[in-house]
Amino acid sequence: MKPSSDKSLSQFIRYLLVGGFNTAFGYSLFALLNWSFTGLGSFSYMYAAVLSNLIAITVAFLGYKWFVFRTRGNYLIEWVRCVGVYSSSMAIGLVGLPILVPILRSHSQRPERAPYAAAAILTVITVIFSFLGHKNISFRTTLSRDEGGAM
Repeated sequence: MKPSSDKSLSQFIRYLLVGGFNTAFGYSLFALLNWSFTGLGSFSYMYAAVLSNLIAITVAFLGYKWFVFRTRGNYLIEWVRCVGVYSSSMAIGLVGLPILVPILRSHSQRPERAPYAAAAILTVITVIFSFLGHKNISFRTTLSRDEGGAM
């Protein structure tokens, strides 16, 4: 293997580790908030989705910056780009939840579990989308080098 291939493979493995942790963290946080917001109306899962996403994005950003992509760029600039990538993923979830939840509720013997199943389905889609965005936008090496002196 070439050194760049080794670096890419190592980076991808680190991405899976941080992403796996953050996916479990974000989903658990969504589940906890969704349970906590029960009684706030039939769309309380949307409040849980927005809040859990904002917290999980920040946790993921730090893991990706320090452990996966190991960039030295400006924290604020990289965080804003990271939020941009995750905002696209969040939009997929926020559009997908109101579509999937009623479908799953109508086909389930336990309709109260529909938001959890819908969030799990959408998580698979957004993990793939997010990796590509972070690799090519949030932590793109050429951008980070240019911004490295602007800390």
